[in-house]
Amino acid sequence: MSVEFVEVENTMTATRIPRVAVLLSGAGNTFAALVNAVEQGVLPAKIVLVASDQAAAGGLAIAQRAGIATALIARANFANKLDFESALLAAVQAVEPDLIVLAGFMRVLSQRVCDAWAGRAINLHPSLLPKYPGLDTHQRAIAAGDREAGASVHFVTAELDAGAVIAQIRVPILPRDTAESLAQRVKPAEQTLLIDCLNQLIGQAESSARN
Repeated sequence: MSVEFVEVENTMTATRIPRVAVLLSGAGNTFAALVNAVEQGVLPAKIVLVASDQAAAGGLAIAQRAGIATALIARANFANKLDFESALLAAVQAVEPDLIVLAGFMRVLSQRVCDAWAGRAINLHPSLLPKYPGLDTHQRAIAAGDREAGASVHFVTAELDAGAVIAQIRVPILPRDTAESLAQRVKPAEQTLLIDCLNQLIGQAESSARN
């Protein structure tokens, strides 16, 4: 497996160690991989915040054990999407991130949020976009008779999984694959993709700063 990068405009600047905010809704396995990459010196960045819309999200506990600031912004605590997103924006903007990573954050953000984070917010999606935006990606790939699946990192827009693709990684679909077995093989590839993609964006920013 190899990561395929697409030439995209990178608005990130490199005047300091890149600060990364992570949004998640679930167990946080991909986020844990990011923490390990930072601790091992593989990813030259600092994770400054983990925000979640779910109180039970395992990623919050992972962040707390790693000494990373957390913010719980539960949608149920707000009267409407506007108020929810205002709180999310405030929490993220307070830590002044250079990049915002959506790693299993199960909400579509409004144009207002996407504009505020334009060129800095990226999402990890478990399909070879533009194929299979949304949910049940592995089952849909198998049902379509595809020979390969994979994952994509793309810029976040207000349309579901429709932002410009930055990079992809491909995983073959085996004859006896189920959605569950395919997901198990795609997951580590997703993590590799995201770490490589972040390194690519950081490297581009550093190169631009030198020129």
